[in-house]
Amino acid sequence: MPQSSFPHANWRTSSYTGEQGACVELASLASTVAVRDTKNRPGPMIQVERAAFAAFVREAKTGKYDL
Repeated sequence: MPQSSFPHANWRTSSYTGEQGACVELASLASTVAVRDTKNRPGPMIQVERAAFAAFVREAKTGKYDL
């Protein structure tokens, strides 16, 4: 979805950027969470339903997606 669809979104940068500066930004929208790449702010973003995003965060905290 184009960034211009949400001109007033309040983007927040992740508090953990890793050693290589790989980072995402999040914006809380009406019924979803938008995610974009900090290094490509005008580029594409994805929208995820709040419940699905919360489930992902819970699982990520357990280490489920660690490589």
